Amino acid sequence: MSKHQTVVGVISDTHIPTRSRRIPEKVSEVFGDVDLIIHAGDFVETKVLEELKKLGPLVGVYGNMDPPEVRRGLPKVKELELHGKKIGVIHDPGVFSGRGRMERLAKKRGFDVLIFGHTHRARAEEKDGILYFNPGSATNPIPPFVTKPSVGRLVVSRDGVEASVITL
Repeated sequence: MSKHQTVVGVISDTHIPTRSRRIPEKVSEVFGDVDLIIHAGDFVETKVLEELKKLGPLVGVYGNMDPPEVRRGLPKVKELELHGKKIGVIHDPGVFSGRGRMERLAKKRGFDVLIFGHTHRARAEEKDGILYFNPGSATNPIPPFVTKPSVGRLVVSRDGVEASVITL
């Protein structure tokens, strides 16, 4: 990690092997220079954890489709701090209940960034100084044929957080 910034690869909803047999090869290319990888849940198989750990340090949370062997050792919510920015990670912050629940969670916990998954749709939106970021699904975008598989990248520094979604 650089003293001045940290590059984070963000992935979610891989659903391996139910939606795809493996992580797309392009992910290792996109994450080739990252300092940290964050997975926002629904790995589905433990081999996904091991594959991602080969690309760099991994932080993850479990999702609703993760079986007990994947959930072991993973929290429901993870908090970390990078360059003075408080980042929260959760699979499902209640996105289908409306944005209010997600916004209350982020404000209550003092997050500058809330990374989430579950919807399989990429999203980078800032509201009231909080970045809400969903990398989409690397293997199973919803709706198919309208959205494409994607991952995300965050560049975190004292000056702020730059977010981008990369289509695979």
